Amino acid sequence: MRKIWVLALALAVAGCQKPADNKGTGGTSGSTGAATGAAAGSPANPQTEEQKTLYALGLSIGRSVGMFNLTPDELEYVKAGITAQVKGEKAPVDIQEYGPKIQGLAMSRQSAKAAGEKEKGKAFLEQAAKEEGAQKTESGLIYKETQAGTGAQPKPSDIVKVHYKGTLTDGKEFDSSFKRGEPATFPLNGVIRCWTEGLQKMKVGGKARLVCPSDLAYGDRGAPPDIPGGSTLVFEVELLDVTPGMAPPTPVIPQNTPGVPPPGKSATPPTGLGSKMAPQPKAEPPPTK
Repeated sequence: MRKIWVLALALAVAGCQKPADNKGTGGTSGSTGAATGAAAGSPANPQTEEQKTLYALGLSIGRSVGMFNLTPDELEYVKAGITAQVKGEKAPVDIQEYGPKIQGLAMSRQSAKAAGEKEKGKAFLEQAAKEEGAQKTESGLIYKETQAGTGAQPKPSDIVKVHYKGTLTDGKEFDSSFKRGEPATFPLNGVIRCWTEGLQKMKVGGKARLVCPSDLAYGDRGAPPDIPGGSTLVFEVELLDVTPGMAPPTPVIPQNTPGVPPPGKSATPPTGLGSKMAPQPKAEPPPTK
């Protein structure tokens, strides 16, 4: 996944270079540039469609380098490198020598940030476990029933239908089916371990709060840009329905790699729920003779 992000950055920078090659040719690009310059916009307040698209390019690059946790001073070095590449200036750094080091820097920065997130999450988990009615399982999941259910209790092979809200420990919401006004349906054996374990404790009609340590959620990788690596997550879940025994078997995948995507696709949260979830095929009943 890290390779994909770094590649995205490289492609974005390469894409920036093309307009510079056409600058001053007197063709359409020059006319467009003049029109853009005459527009009542600024880098901090883009107005035209082209200005907004260029601003979006900057956002895309910024998202790609988010894992580096750059300081303002460090960001200036990145901006200088982009400027030199786009303008075709002689760079003081050899890309052939230092380009291969980008991956290592990303990994070390991400690991350091994940360690900090885990440390913050530790106190939150300890406090959550002390709440009345909370259960701490052997895996580290903190489960608290907030409304008892009376219906079916799901197994890992079942498909479940839920409403849910997901937040970080600071209360920042990163996903909510309630806000979308549409519940999520997914195979229980195809989501993060926290969900697979926690929902098996519920019955249809019930509600629960799941506090998930990072190793039961997205691990050190996280789910950028909304979920930093090492994050403890909190889910408020309402179990609406269970379809028995319809989910396909779960393939063996490495720990802390929830929702592994098909080749060439991006990973998404908890195999991505709701709007972030890859479409699942509709469950069909077994054929009858």
